[in-house]
Amino acid sequence: MNTNREEIHVVWFKRDLRLQDNEAIKNALENNKRVLFLYVFENSLINDDHYDERHWGFIKQSILDLNTDLKKYNTKVLCVQTEVVTAFNQISDSYKINTVFSHQETGLLITYNRDKEFTRYCRNNSINWTENTNNGVLRGLVNREDWFDKWDDYMYDSQIKNKFDENQFINFEEINELEKYFQTVNLETKKEAPFQKGGTKMAWRYANTFFEKRHEKYMFNISKPALARESCSRLSPYIAWGNVSIRQIFQEATKHKTEANKRHLGAFVSRLRWQAHFIQKFEMEHTMEEESINKGYQKLKKSISTEYQKAWKEGKTGFPLIDACMRCLQETGYLNFRMRAMLISFFTHILWQPWQASSKHLSKLFLDFEPGIHFPQLQMNAGETGINILRIYSPIKNSLEHDADATFIKKWIPELAHLSTAFIHEPYLMTPLDQQFNNFELGINYPNPIVDVKVARKKASDTLWNMRKNKEVREESERILKKHTLTSKNRLINTD
Repeated sequence: MNTNREEIHVVWFKRDLRLQDNEAIKNALENNKRVLFLYVFENSLINDDHYDERHWGFIKQSILDLNTDLKKYNTKVLCVQTEVVTAFNQISDSYKINTVFSHQETGLLITYNRDKEFTRYCRNNSINWTENTNNGVLRGLVNREDWFDKWDDYMYDSQIKNKFDENQFINFEEINELEKYFQTVNLETKKEAPFQKGGTKMAWRYANTFFEKRHEKYMFNISKPALARESCSRLSPYIAWGNVSIRQIFQEATKHKTEANKRHLGAFVSRLRWQAHFIQKFEMEHTMEEESINKGYQKLKKSISTEYQKAWKEGKTGFPLIDACMRCLQETGYLNFRMRAMLISFFTHILWQPWQASSKHLSKLFLDFEPGIHFPQLQMNAGETGINILRIYSPIKNSLEHDADATFIKKWIPELAHLSTAFIHEPYLMTPLDQQFNNFELGINYPNPIVDVKVARKKASDTLWNMRKNKEVREESERILKKHTLTSKNRLINTD
């Protein structure tokens, strides 16, 4: 080890891949030592079943975007593939690390345990670790007293404007020297991948077109699988990976809000609040990664059907809108909120499968996978919170209401595209003569329905409504309401 090591600060990037309105960077620059930017592609996360190559590709594009801006200051992000403690151990051979700056991550159990290990490492090596609040989500809360007001204050507070100087950073040459001791990461990705591209610049391209024009039909199209792709902001992956902060987007929406568009942008802003609410819920009750937040539902036993699960995952259930949604998600990484809820409801209610069995498959597909959103939403849509309205989505009703002309289904299930619209929605209604006339055979060209929806829906509804009468479910519901219901100006607000 070099005994003449320079003392430095490290900014450890995680889900905050931006340079502005980034408190970790601000804190590091204020402390009068040179700064090293670091991103660790952790093998444990790369191998975790919640993640997919689409996530790492998005992150790589985001880092390339950061490096484009950092180039003028003769620095870049040190990107290494290893575990976090190993990375810091190796850096410590060349530099004396004074303080590590990062945000508080509301992540999976695997990242929670990694953070506990890193805390011990810092303590044992006399390294300070300063974590800042992330997007107004607060650590250590026992209830939501005044949480909404605090979040609102945070959103209206001034953004952090970081100013850089070349002398503040470990430079290119020094980083290149450090890279010799690591397995480095090729940041180039497949350009033909059909996913949204990562990076702050791309985030603002989406934001600008949304606030300038695309928001005008937001409330009209938010539930429609085809039209939502244009009318929704499409900012969720950029928020999830931190290319922009919630505060930046909140203030931009507020700036563009007028009397004419207040319905649309007001609804959009309310969804930013919901986003923070769910992440705060997961921060306060992380066991919902594996278990029902309402302990009364942990006794709900469902029989596992690998046949049903396989059909659902492959988009071959025999219900066109369900299958179109799954195929679209597999291909593009995006699906609007209502269709996501319907996929989960179909899996947990109609197929009567445990929500846990859907979790990793969906998280791998969602480009905007955010643990704090993912698990609360899974449980809410599975009807296992005890405090939310039980919604069992009808795939046929949603198909007819939100894709009336079958535009979305035709795109993603081309084997149905030549049929009349009525048969596209419900191909199983075709008689043998209809099939012959259309040169189409159910079970060959497209699957028969794998379940009877009416029978399955009644079973799910009866079972879940009866469970709400259970003493433990009721007691748990009261506990959840006390812990997670928002209190503001002596008024209870349930935002679920």
